[in-house]
Amino acid sequence: MTEPNLQEIEQFLYREARLLDNRQFHQWLELLAEDVRYWMPSSLDEAQQDPRDLTEPDELVVIDEDMDSLRRRIERLDSGFAWAEDPPSRTRHFISNVELESTESPDEVKVYSNFIMYRTRGEREEDFYVGSREDILRRSEKGWLIAYRRIILDQTVISAKNVSNFF
Repeated sequence: MTEPNLQEIEQFLYREARLLDNRQFHQWLELLAEDVRYWMPSSLDEAQQDPRDLTEPDELVVIDEDMDSLRRRIERLDSGFAWAEDPPSRTRHFISNVELESTESPDEVKVYSNFIMYRTRGEREEDFYVGSREDILRRSEKGWLIAYRRIILDQTVISAKNVSNFF
């Protein structure tokens, strides 16, 4: 089995960003492993000593989802009853500083990246989310799949009215 190369993984992440920005959420789900963990820990507070001193996986989080809950979110978006997304947000994802790290499994690679997500909705809502991601991608018959994503926001306080978008 060949080692993943940086360009291959970057293209995978760029494709994911395009699908999210084009609101192709069902196609985006196809990029996720069935056992995916998709989570965003909360920062403790703005006075903390180390800005990377985040909550543990079993403590308070902003987002903690699996494939079932992600599917339900997308079904709700399709239903017209997702009031937080009426009118729908427009997003633009920027992915950079992609780094690869080997794992114990030859079928997986750890991927670090930085992101900016710009979100606008309606006439006046504009939000920027800035942070980093730690992913584990797993090779499958369909190609790479996201098996794990940890999203770390640089903001201590989220000023957006809701966190209804995907990172």
